[in-house]
Amino acid sequence: MKCLLKYPWVKLPRDRVPNSKGLMGAWMRLAGRAAFRKGEGHYCGYDNPIEPGMWVGGIVGIKAILSVRRRGEALDTLQQLEKLGFLSWSLDPSTKKLTYTLSDWFARFSGMECPDGAVYTTDGYGFVCVSREITKRLVDYNYKFEESDAWLDLWCHTTVNDPGNAFSFLAPAVQYGKYGAILTLETLGRRWGWEKTKVWRFFQAHGDVFALRRLPGSLGCLVFNLGYPCDTEIQAPAAKEITTLMGELRRLGRAAQLDRVTINRVIAWYSRHTGIVNRPKPRVALSYNIYRAYLSPLEAGGSYRYDCGGVSIRLPPGFYNIEQIRGPCGFAGFVWLTKEDITHGKLAI
Repeated sequence: MKCLLKYPWVKLPRDRVPNSKGLMGAWMRLAGRAAFRKGEGHYCGYDNPIEPGMWVGGIVGIKAILSVRRRGEALDTLQQLEKLGFLSWSLDPSTKKLTYTLSDWFARFSGMECPDGAVYTTDGYGFVCVSREITKRLVDYNYKFEESDAWLDLWCHTTVNDPGNAFSFLAPAVQYGKYGAILTLETLGRRWGWEKTKVWRFFQAHGDVFALRRLPGSLGCLVFNLGYPCDTEIQAPAAKEITTLMGELRRLGRAAQLDRVTINRVIAWYSRHTGIVNRPKPRVALSYNIYRAYLSPLEAGGSYRYDCGGVSIRLPPGFYNIEQIRGPCGFAGFVWLTKEDITHGKLAI
């Protein structure tokens, strides 16, 4: 699993959307029900052309998606999201047809286009590609975050196996910018417009997803995302692992005591020199059975795959098992590898 901080988006499973107040909670619900491919949407006997990231329906459907009862509340939410640039929407007064189109839709990673079948995504199934900068607009507008806004803000700043943050090799870690691996409740409170006690209550309520690990002294704390998409169950690192790694970073930085600003720079500068980053990966026993590996939908005609950053990576010929390729990047196709494929170094699509 690899999802570096420099990559422009992260993956959010639709079944992980929090059921709490906030504009970003509403945006996540709307994004989770938008179309994932081109096609035709059916509404009241009309066939409407649909583009990826688009939805066509009525007020009743919008209220059901947003989980609200009143028409005015649903339209007010759409107006707020449009004002902040998250989507555009229109309502036809004659036919009562409502259409919205998401502004931050990554059509390139939404999956292969199918000649037939469903146009809209299935509720609670699959994932949505979310921009890392999507919550920055709330900060720029001095918007006071709600619970779901803070939840998505932490999720969008999750990084995995990033050479600039050695702690992200222990578990998916939340990091704000290049020098923001270590956080404080005060820092998050200023960003969200909350008091320190409210930030603390938030982490107590969502500790099953975002785990706090306090560092020695007054440096601050690390935040780990235990719900980030991966193949195995994520557990927060033990205090001993964190202390050992922190000691290694301090040794490389040649300072026993560091303030928060300096230690964040030390993490960014010396993380790639720690043993955990270059730790050799365990070898996988191979056999001549048939294996399945999930790959990018863009590689149907070749041996390329696209990671979270949309970077094309050449796959050398040979054997790939599911642990080597499958990751958080949302692969939609699959490859069958047989004994003959392994022998001749070919991939059978």
